[in-house]
Amino acid sequence: MENHNNRPSKNRGYYVKMKLMHKHGRPQQEKNNFNTFHKYFKWILWLSLSLYFFTSYLISNNNNNSHNNNNIKHQKTKPTHVIKSLSQPISTNKTESLKNLKVFIYDLPPKYNTNWLTNSRCKTHLFASEVAIHRALLTSDVRTFDPYDADFFFVPVYVSCNFSTVNGFPAIGHARSLISSAVKLISTEYPFWNRSRGSDHVFVASHDFGSCFHTLEDVAMKDGVPEILKKSIVLQTFGVTYEHPCQKVEHVVIPPFVSPESVRNTLENFPVSGRRDIWVFFRGKMEVHPKNVSGRFYSKKVRTVIWKKFNGDRRFYLQRHRFAGYQSEIARSVFCLCPLGWAPWSPRLVESVALGCVPVIIADGIRLPFSSAVKWSEISVTVAEKDVWRLAEILEKVAATNLSSIQRNLWDPRTKKALLFNSWVQEGDATWQVLHSLSEKLYRSYRSSRVSRQLDSDT
Repeated sequence: MENHNNRPSKNRGYYVKMKLMHKHGRPQQEKNNFNTFHKYFKWILWLSLSLYFFTSYLISNNNNNSHNNNNIKHQKTKPTHVIKSLSQPISTNKTESLKNLKVFIYDLPPKYNTNWLTNSRCKTHLFASEVAIHRALLTSDVRTFDPYDADFFFVPVYVSCNFSTVNGFPAIGHARSLISSAVKLISTEYPFWNRSRGSDHVFVASHDFGSCFHTLEDVAMKDGVPEILKKSIVLQTFGVTYEHPCQKVEHVVIPPFVSPESVRNTLENFPVSGRRDIWVFFRGKMEVHPKNVSGRFYSKKVRTVIWKKFNGDRRFYLQRHRFAGYQSEIARSVFCLCPLGWAPWSPRLVESVALGCVPVIIADGIRLPFSSAVKWSEISVTVAEKDVWRLAEILEKVAATNLSSIQRNLWDPRTKKALLFNSWVQEGDATWQVLHSLSEKLYRSYRSSRVSRQLDSDT
C-alpha cells in the first residue's frame, strides 16, 4: 500500500539572521529599538512556522488514518467495487454508486440487433427497452472498451423486433435460437463467458414472460428459463412476488418502454396539474384469455368484469378501441386502471405515472420495477382481483381521504424520470436505475471477485 503520510521531518529547522546597520552606526536608543524588534520578529516567525508544521502533521496523519480505516473496512466487508476511475468519459451526471462501475458491450454482428431496426416499430413499441438500454449504454460513462477491466458484459440481442405478419404483434419464437447463437459466438471468440459461466453477463428480455421467452404463460412456465441463461443476469419486465419458473434466474425488473418524446409532447398540452375531467379511465381490450398462475387457471376475467360492471357508470370512461391520442385521455384522468392482461404488467403503469394519473393496479402478486426509487405504495392504488367489482366504492373512499397526498407524491418529477428510458443515460432515469441495480450485484462480477481475493491475500 502506498504511503500517504507526508509527515514533516523533525530535523528540519530554519535560521534567520538579519543585519540592519547604518554605515555610520546607530544611536543607542535606535539600537535598543532594533534589538527589541529583532527579538519579537524571531519569536513571531518561530511561532508561525511551528503552527504551520503542526497543522500539516495533523492533516497528513488524519488522511493516512482515514485511508487505513477505509482499507480495513473493505477487508472486513464484501467490496462493492475496487476499480480505477473510468476512461473515455462521454456524459456526466454520475453519483457515487456508479462512478466506478464498468460495462463492456459486445460488438455483435448486425443480425443480432441493428438489422432489426429497419422496422421503425422496433425502437418505439412497448418491448423496445432492449433497444433503448443498448443505445444508452453505448454513450455512457460506464462503458469500457477494455473487457479485462469490465465488471459486467452486456449482450445486445434484440428478440422482440420480429413482428408477425398475421396480427402485427412481436413474435419471439426465434428468441432462444438467436440468443444461443450469440452466446456460442462470444464464448468462442472471447474468454469472458467461460471463465464466469456467464454469471456477469447481462441480457434483456422485455416481453410478456421475460426470460422464459414465450408469449403464453402456460407454455412459458413449461419451457422455463433456457439452460444457457440460468447463470446470467436478465433485465425483464415480468416480475411477481410468488414463485414462478420465469423468475428462476438472477434478474432485475424493468419498466416497459414508453417514448419520453410522446410523454413530453402530451405534457406540453396537458400539464399534470391541469384540469382532470375524467374520473376513471381505461382504454384497451376487454376480452382476455384466463390467466395462468403457477399452473392454476382462473375462470374470472378481470377486464370483462370491469366492462360489465362499470360500462354504464358515467364516472367510468371505458373504451375498447385503439386511439392514437389516448395519452391525452390519461392526462385528463384522475384514476387510470391498470388491470392484468396476458401478463401482470402493462405500459399503462408507466404512462399513468408519467402523465400524473393515479395508477389503479389490479394484478395480484405483481412485482413493480425499481421499488427503491419509486415508492409505489405512495403514488398508486392497489385493488385485489377479487375486489374488482367494488372499484367504484374503493376509489370513492380514496378520493375522500388521501387522493391529494397521492397526487402530490405522483407529481414528483424524479418518479416519472425513473420509469423512462432516454437516448443517453441521465442520472435517475430508467437505464441509470438498471445500472444502479447492477452495482448492487458486483459480487457476481468475475473481475470484482478476483480483486477482492487479491486484496484478501495481500493482507
